[in-house]
Parts: sequence; C-alpha cells; structure tokens
Amino acid sequence: MAQDIRETRDTRTTFGPAHQMTAPTAELLRQLVAHLRQNRTQLREEWARRITEAKLLTAMTKEEIFAEATSVYDNYVEALETGTFEALQAYARNLSERIIPRGVETHEVVGIVLLLRDVLARSLFAKYQNDFALLNRILDAYEPAANRIANTVAVGFVQERERVIREQQEAIRVLSTPVLQVRERLLILPIIGVIDPQRARQLTEQLLRGIRTNRAKVVVIDITGVPVMDANVANNLVQTVEATRLLGATVIITGLSPEIAQTLVTIGVDLGKMNTVGDLQGGIEEAERLLGYKVVTFAESSPDHARQ
Repeated sequence: MAQDIRETRDTRTTFGPAHQMTAPTAELLRQLVAHLRQNRTQLREEWARRITEAKLLTAMTKEEIFAEATSVYDNYVEALETGTFEALQAYARNLSERIIPRGVETHEVVGIVLLLRDVLARSLFAKYQNDFALLNRILDAYEPAANRIANTVAVGFVQERERVIREQQEAIRVLSTPVLQVRERLLILPIIGVIDPQRARQLTEQLLRGIRTNRAKVVVIDITGVPVMDANVANNLVQTVEATRLLGATVIITGLSPEIAQTLVTIGVDLGKMNTVGDLQGGIEEAERLLGYKVVTFAESSPDHARQ
C-alpha cells in the first residue's frame, strides 16, 4: 500500500544520529516518535494479536509474546528517537539467547519485525491520511530507520543462532570421540562414523590431552565403526600414533578393516610399526598384558582351587 502511494518519491534519505540528520528529517522523526509513544498500548496489542494470528512464536505463550513485544517495541522506538542501535543490538542478542533454545526459527523473528513495521505504517496512514504530502515526508524519514532496525534484529538473531550451532557441533564432536579410561594407565578411544580432517585433528588433540592428564601408558584406538578412511585421514592416524609414542604411550589399533588396511599400505605405512589387533576385546587383553595385568578366571581365584 505504501509503495503504491509513494512510487515516485525520492527515498535516498539516510538515517543516523540526530546531530547528523537534516533539521526537517529530525523534526519528522520527533513527530513519529511522539505518535508511537502516545499510542504505545494500542499498537503493542495490535502487534501481539497479529503475531498470534500469523502463528509466529508458537513456542511461547500469549503472555510471553506480549512481554517480548513490549520490550521490542520500546527498543524500536528508542532506536528511532536516538538514531543509535547499541541498546537494540544488545536486546536482540539477549532475546535470541532466550528464544533459540525454545525452537524459534529465523523466519519467525524476521516475520514479527516486518509485522511491527506494517502495524506502524498503517498507524501512520490512519493519522496522516488527509495530508499525503506530510505522510510522504514522514514515511521518507521512517523507512530507512525501519529497514536498519529490521536488519539489526535479524542479524543479531542469525549471529546468535550460528553461535549456538557451532557450540552444538563442537559438543557433538566431543561426544563422538570420547577418550575413556578403562583402568589406571589404560585409555580406549572408540571411533564411530566418518572421519573428516577437522574431526581427525580434534581426535588427536583429545587423545594427547587424555594421555597427559591420565598419565596413560597404553591406548586402544578402535576403528571398527569407521566405514572408510581416505589417505589424508590415514596419514593423520599414523601421525597420532607417532605423537602418542613421543608422550611415552603405546597405541594398539583394533577393528582395522581390509579397506582401511589397503589404504594404509597404499600410502606407504609400515604396518610392522603399528600394533594392530583384530577386535576391541583382543586389544584390551593385549593392553593389559603390556601393563602387567593378568586375567584370572573366577575358578582360578577361588579358595578351593588354591588348595588343590
């Protein structure tokens, strides 16, 4: 609707701090802010109602939506009044931290900001409908500010969402390469799934850190759950074995598939320098032997057997 009325207007007006605005623009924004403050209750209620009707922020109750609408509205008006965005940016980050864990999506945040812009624009049309020249000037001053505000809120949400995703990915990587202490001086690293270069580097870092923390002497790396391994990752595995040896620990590789063994041979790895055992159980038994543990059956440890 606004575009139809103002399609021939010059919309090159910029938006910045009040001291950088032209006097007419600053005065128009003051009028706009006064109108929004005077009609704050009505406009907030209208906006919250339209959010619910549009089925946005469905993870939140009506009371929560109204509370957030109030905060966003007040920050929105403050940004219009001052031409600065620090408070709005801080609020956008805080809002994102609270609603992202509840499953709110990016399109919902963008949607509610656009709805607010529409609610305010309709209010301005109703107020200035009898003076189109003044309406056009008001909208010329308002549009650049509204665009930047919408961009600030959307960017803040996207940045926070990306941060959360990075943290989740890091947590998944840590969980997917657990370094487990089976007994004193013995660690097991079961690896499941595809290993990319980034995960391979992380695997090495976690293992070396675990060896130093636990003063481990033997490490069993089980790769039964690794379907394939390219040359780069195979080289990284070899380097991990060498780095572990430098820390004074012995590595036992278990679950080596024929395909991965062939990859190691192809890249020129001397398998004679790698301690490999067929399965995890055998690897643990070999590790215990290296550590000087002896497996004794229950029958052998019973008093009756000792008397015999």
